[in-house]
Amino acid sequence: MNTFRAPKGTYDLLPPDSARFLAVREAMSAPLRRAGYGYAETPGFEHVGLFARGVGESTDIVTKEMYTLTTRGGDELALRPEGTASVLRAALEANLHKSGNLPVKLWYSGSYYRYERPQKGRYRHFSQVGAEAVGAEDPALDAELIILAVEAHRSLGLREVRLLLNSLGDRTCRPVYREALQGFLRGLDLDEDTRARAEINPLRVLDDKRPAVREQLAGAPLMSEHLCAECAAYHRRVRELLTAAGVTFEDDPRLVRGLDYYTRTTFEFVHDGLGAQSAIGGGGRYDGLSEMIGGPALPSVGWALGVDRTVLALDAEGVGPELPPTTEVYAVPIGEAARSALFALVTEVRRAGVAADFAFGGKGMKNAMKSADRSGARFALVAGDRDLAAGELQLKDLASGEQTAVALDGAVEELLRRLGRS
Repeated sequence: MNTFRAPKGTYDLLPPDSARFLAVREAMSAPLRRAGYGYAETPGFEHVGLFARGVGESTDIVTKEMYTLTTRGGDELALRPEGTASVLRAALEANLHKSGNLPVKLWYSGSYYRYERPQKGRYRHFSQVGAEAVGAEDPALDAELIILAVEAHRSLGLREVRLLLNSLGDRTCRPVYREALQGFLRGLDLDEDTRARAEINPLRVLDDKRPAVREQLAGAPLMSEHLCAECAAYHRRVRELLTAAGVTFEDDPRLVRGLDYYTRTTFEFVHDGLGAQSAIGGGGRYDGLSEMIGGPALPSVGWALGVDRTVLALDAEGVGPELPPTTEVYAVPIGEAARSALFALVTEVRRAGVAADFAFGGKGMKNAMKSADRSGARFALVAGDRDLAAGELQLKDLASGEQTAVALDGAVEELLRRLGRS
């Protein structure tokens, strides 16, 4: 017996479930590629300081959830807990912002790591698809990204995703709100850690999920009541653009999300069929992040969508992406001569764009046909010595059982015709 198991809070992706995850990633990235977003890939670990500065030293991600390590050379590294800081770091390092074509539009897909208490929909290793538009301050850009995420959900067949929307203001109006919120929080019955958090970043307290805290926050002042005229106009324009595009949203004045770098537009996609872990993605504008990590002023906006939770949302609604067949044609040789001939034919069939498999391992006819049925193939190619002598093979429809002799040198064309690809 294998004594090793996947670490707690992680999972393995294996067929047939892995095909759904790949289809979800494809659906999430397709709208982005059509909108001019190029693919970016960053290392699985970064310097700890990147996340401490960007994500925020008072966040749970940095204080409790990051996996950190010290290299033999003394470098302090962390497995990436989120994608935005890494992608922005990569864009700055490559000087993409100096190309003269702003915004820089990037999308990415990968694994992320947080030390959390595992439960359904919350893992220590999880998968996301994300997008970032770097270097432009434009409500149309915020709206574009939100619309692209909505299109991804719609293409997957999801109909019960809710979009929550808020504005967190900017450097002009947030300090005033911060002071008002801190004054309110100081009058509450909070534990020592929460009081300390309120002094460092009081907006983080609004993200507290504990019922005892949330009850006390009922009368908290709202950012929407403190927005400056410029931020209010910006947010109003985002809402107008979304409405014009037919995107339904809910104003949520208490939405802050869990990262320190957000400014102005912030949003979250939730699915009520998932229970406590209802968020399946979200993002917002982060105009000051570039400066936080040592770069120039580059107003930016982005989002990340959880692949794992989106799959759970699909399960909750009983829908799913249409998956391409793993195998369309299965070759069953009878005898060594047929093995060589059909192996060469399978290669030719694959080159023609058809998913094909082969009865490996010298299986007998009966077992090979069982494997063909289990593969889900539509057709089986069967040949023995007598068929080869006649220059043909047997093309069997595995659904109807109908079997037809087909010329060996015309088998690929006949398969394409029957599959509707000629």
